[in-house]
Amino acid sequence: MTDTHSHIVWDVDDGASTMEVSLAMLKIAAANGTTDIVATPHANPKYPFRRELVLARIEALNQATDGHPRVHFGCEFHLSFDNIDHLMDNLRRYTINGKQYLLVECPDFHIGRHTENVLRSMVDTGIVPIIAHPERNPTLREKLTRAEEWVELGCLLQITAMSVTGHFGGSAKSASHRLLSRGLVHIVASDAHDPLNRSPRMSEAHRAVGERYGEELAEIVFAENPRAVVDGAPLLGGKQTVWAPPRRWYRFWKK
Repeated sequence: MTDTHSHIVWDVDDGASTMEVSLAMLKIAAANGTTDIVATPHANPKYPFRRELVLARIEALNQATDGHPRVHFGCEFHLSFDNIDHLMDNLRRYTINGKQYLLVECPDFHIGRHTENVLRSMVDTGIVPIIAHPERNPTLREKLTRAEEWVELGCLLQITAMSVTGHFGGSAKSASHRLLSRGLVHIVASDAHDPLNRSPRMSEAHRAVGERYGEELAEIVFAENPRAVVDGAPLLGGKQTVWAPPRRWYRFWKK
């Protein structure tokens, strides 16, 4: 399996607190069948994104584990106007492995009227937004048709393994399965924060998806699609684009 969402880098956000905790999480991931994991520390007003520090710590983790699992670069990008300006000034600063995929987190309680325009402009610029855990977002969960519209725009949806198995409560579990049953889930990831309560174990969710929706779908959302994201390759579903130099970014909200 390939895990495209984790807070595995220590002391940069609300994830791993020390290198020892990071290594414990990586050991659990490897033992659970994860061969590749993307470090996606938050990029938001509370946790400023320190790219060079994240890269240095990813290198340290890969050396300490001998690449079992391999740790890749990324971030969890909070969708705000100020953040979008920073993104478009330097795309490779935030996207997964410097390619076209960007993990995007929406605000929990207010998703503005310009969100669709922001996402559409990202796609037009050559970025493929991956919407992180829509099943856990109270606003999106109440109106999953909005997430479906975003898929039509060219976005991908990533749900959390622990939501599938019910560890984030009944509402998140129900929303996860509604999205899965509609064929709207492109990726399942751990969103791991620690070794115990929010660990990088995904095998239980893989088994649950395989039993309910078939092993083929489980392989797609836990292995094939996440691997394509890490490699910067097109994947199954969504309006896809391959990596290319960015086109001009139109800041429509600043007119």
